[in-house]
Amino acid sequence: MFDIRINAEGNVELEGRFDASNADIAKELFDKIEKSCIVDFKHLKYISSAGLGELLSAQKRLMAKGETLKLINMSDHIRDVFNYAGFHRVFEM
Repeated sequence: MFDIRINAEGNVELEGRFDASNADIAKELFDKIEKSCIVDFKHLKYISSAGLGELLSAQKRLMAKGETLKLINMSDHIRDVFNYAGFHRVFEM
């Protein structure tokens, strides 16, 4: 199960397992984001390389406009995945 939504505050909320089977759904939502925003990982249990790729694509597109994604509420396991991939240098976490 995976869910991605924009909450009332304009933050992106992720829930469940973010993998290749739902990367297209996430891409569709991330492509709509034009300003800096927060991505809340509070309910995310798993992220694959496909999920990492969608977040990186969105971050690169936003950075080209002087905007950014800020990642919050990451579990230790997901934070480790980002650190091992070197994404701690790309994202504010």
